Formats: sequence, C-alpha cells, structure tokens
Amino acid sequence: MKNLKEYFLTFLRGIFMGTADAIPGVSGGTIALITGIYERLIYAINNINTLIIKELFQLNIKKAFKNTKKLDFKLFIPLALGIIIALFTFAHIISYLLKNQTAITYAFFFGLILSSAFFVYKHTHNNHLKNIPSLLIGILLAILITGLTKTATAHTNIIIFLSGVIAICAMILPGISGAFILVLLNQYEFILNLIKTLQINKLLIFALGAIIGILSFSKLISYLLKKHKKQTMALLTGLMLGSLRIPFYKITTTYTNIWTTIISAIIGFTIVFILEKKFTS
Repeated sequence: MKNLKEYFLTFLRGIFMGTADAIPGVSGGTIALITGIYERLIYAINNINTLIIKELFQLNIKKAFKNTKKLDFKLFIPLALGIIIALFTFAHIISYLLKNQTAITYAFFFGLILSSAFFVYKHTHNNHLKNIPSLLIGILLAILITGLTKTATAHTNIIIFLSGVIAICAMILPGISGAFILVLLNQYEFILNLIKTLQINKLLIFALGAIIGILSFSKLISYLLKKHKKQTMALLTGLMLGSLRIPFYKITTTYTNIWTTIISAIIGFTIVFILEKKFTS
C-alpha cells in the first residue's frame, strides 16, 4: 500500500508538471521543486548518462543493459505517465483558458510562482550575503529572456527538433518556462496543435530533441546541485521571481474584474503551501 501511495503521488506530480509545462510563463521544474522531487529527478536523469549512455558509447552493450536495473523507474514511469496524460488531456482546456480567461489563469500562476520562490529560497539556508549575487543574476536573466520578442521561424523538422532540445532545458529549470521559449521560437501554437491532433511523427521528432536536451542539460544541473547547491537554489529563486514578468504583463493587459483576478492569485499562492505539505510530509 505504501508503494502504491508513492506511485500515485508521483503520478499526480506528473499531472501538475505536464499542466504547468503547457502554459507560457510557468515551468514544470517549479512544480518539481514544490513537490519535493526536483533533486531526485535531476540525479535520476543524470544516472541515465553515467549508467547507460556512457556504456553505449564505449560499446559495452551488455553492461548498459544490466545497468538499466539501477535506474529510478519508480520515479520515471508514474511521473512520465502523468506528464504525458496531462499534456494530451489538458491541451484543449489550457488553450481555452489562455484565450478566454487569460487574466484569471495567469493570476493563479502568478501566485503559484511567487509562493514557490519562498519555498525554493529555503534551500539556501538563508545565507543572504552569499546568495544575493546569484539571486540578482537569476532575476536579471529571467527578465532578459522574458523580454525577448518572437522570431519568425519555420516549422521544419530540424526546427522542431531544436525546439525540443531548447524547450526541455527551460522546462526543467524552475522559473524559465519551456512553453514560453516555444512562443519565442514561434513553435508554441504549432506544437500544441500537434498534441491536439495527435500528429505522432512530428511529436516524435520533438520528443527526440527533448530527450537529447534533457540528458545533456541534467549533467550540468546535477553538478551545480552537488557542488554549489545554495548558490544554485538562489539562482533558481531569482529565475522564478524574474519570470513573474510574463504573468504580470498578461494580467495587467487583460483583466476585466480586479477582485476575481486577486482571488485567483491568492488561490495560487495558497495552493503551494498545500502541495508542499502534502507531497513532502
């Protein structure tokens, strides 16, 4: 029963991460941090590099196959299942909400991200003097990225592949939205339509790029968490605070009722405490 509960909670984390990853301005990495699996996820992904990929490059096929037993499938399987189900199930709902309830939707995630930043910063153990430079760098970096304008790129296979590589790196970083990166690359609506219409061949190209991107990027994140955890968490906090630029802009330019917008933000702010308590207790 304990294992079933753990699998179910991991599956729910995947649902929340997949939903967040589909929304410009919100990162699935943020959800992973809130629910207490971020470091485990990064290390588990990095283990694929050290246990499988490295051996395959050295043509140690037998050893690579044997090492698959050491992978964290208890995390990967329910989490990936939740993410995939969320992306395919909520693609239509998210499109509707972003179009018809823009301010309320972004207000909810504004509250969620702001509250999440406090929880992430706790991992720095409040070492303020050493954290301030990393925090400021994160804020400035996020502001610069979210201030970029959309480029007029095509939807060729190579662009779809590269979009997968770049977007997944952003998705795994709390504060930088992979969906927003897709907006900048002029691929967001296109990829969302691929999901809604189940164009598997194009989605596989995007997924291949995402797999290569996440395996490459996880190595850097794993190193930073091992060697410079406090500064890395401060940087991630800064990224989250800086990324508030996106929902703030959407809210202030689309809201029609200030009170429903504020209430939505409060709900988003409060739900983080519930999630953090539920998933990390």
